[in-house]
Amino acid sequence: MRYCPLCGKATVAKIVDQRERQICPDAGCGFIFWNNPTPVVAVIVETPSGVVLAHHVSWPEKAFSIITGFLEAGEDPKEAAVRETREELGLIPESPTLIGVYPFARSNQVILAYHLFAQGEVHLNDELDAYKIIPRSRMKAWSFGTGLAVADWLASFN
Repeated sequence: MRYCPLCGKATVAKIVDQRERQICPDAGCGFIFWNNPTPVVAVIVETPSGVVLAHHVSWPEKAFSIITGFLEAGEDPKEAAVRETREELGLIPESPTLIGVYPFARSNQVILAYHLFAQGEVHLNDELDAYKIIPRSRMKAWSFGTGLAVADWLASFN
């Protein structure tokens, strides 16, 4: 944050609560940019055929992941998991359960991960351009972000 959103002055770096933060130099304004992480829901969507992995239009060609989306203001994370499944895949979700909460510092996010079962035919929204369904027995986790949730979910079957 280079400029104060309240008064427009250029912000300066200062240690606040033992961390460097951008603050407004105008003592009367008092703005501090906390840079708190953004909450994101991630959903392992399991269908009768397996787990849905999707490709976002902006990702590299071979990058697929579980379903993700931002938590809306005032929204229950469990309901966000249901909403994202409907919006992104067009499926009918059932019984979301929390897997866990995971850091994703690279994107300044905190991930609230869920698993749910879903029925219906996949209809991608405009954010996604491809999907694949992987049988649970062939699922493999990755070492960052949503992959940590996949690892915990897979470990729950051992």
